[in-house]
Amino acid sequence: MAKSWYILHVYSGYENKIEKTIRTMIEAGDLSRDIVADVKVPTEEVTDVKDGKKKTVTRKILPGYILIEMDLPENGWKATCSGIRKITGVTGFVGSNLSNKPQPIPSEEVRRILQRSGEIKGERQVRMKQSYSQGEQVKIIEGPFESFSGVIEEVNAEKNKLKVMVGIFGRSTPVEVEMTQVEKI
Repeated sequence: MAKSWYILHVYSGYENKIEKTIRTMIEAGDLSRDIVADVKVPTEEVTDVKDGKKKTVTRKILPGYILIEMDLPENGWKATCSGIRKITGVTGFVGSNLSNKPQPIPSEEVRRILQRSGEIKGERQVRMKQSYSQGEQVKIIEGPFESFSGVIEEVNAEKNKLKVMVGIFGRSTPVEVEMTQVEKI
């Protein structure tokens, strides 16, 4: 059997504590290294803009869930899974109950989560906590259009970009800026 990633549902706020407990169980020999390979609480960087000041914080991508890489054997998987389920704060594996073997998540989904958290190489972006909507008035606070004001025409949350209509030489002109380069008026 090959190693696969599983999602473990836990009490929100207990993710790091349970990750540490599982790692301790592996070190102590309560969980086999051959079966449980890795445990992760995926996090990402989020930039919060408040009163013109940027603050970057780390937040969990999947609050209430932990990724666990295991090589579950056909026989004996119940002992490993019940040992993990008995940890205080663990509610169970996503997609299974006590009598069914947990189902791994697709490798593409794991790759996307680990890429977003920066665990594997790829496009890792800092996300913005500040939310903007179409039609809002904003002032550009940095970049070549600094001190210009305008109305948001388009919001691209995936790329953290805004298209703002600003008045240049008496004409309304679209300007694409980063969300960190503007503040609400």
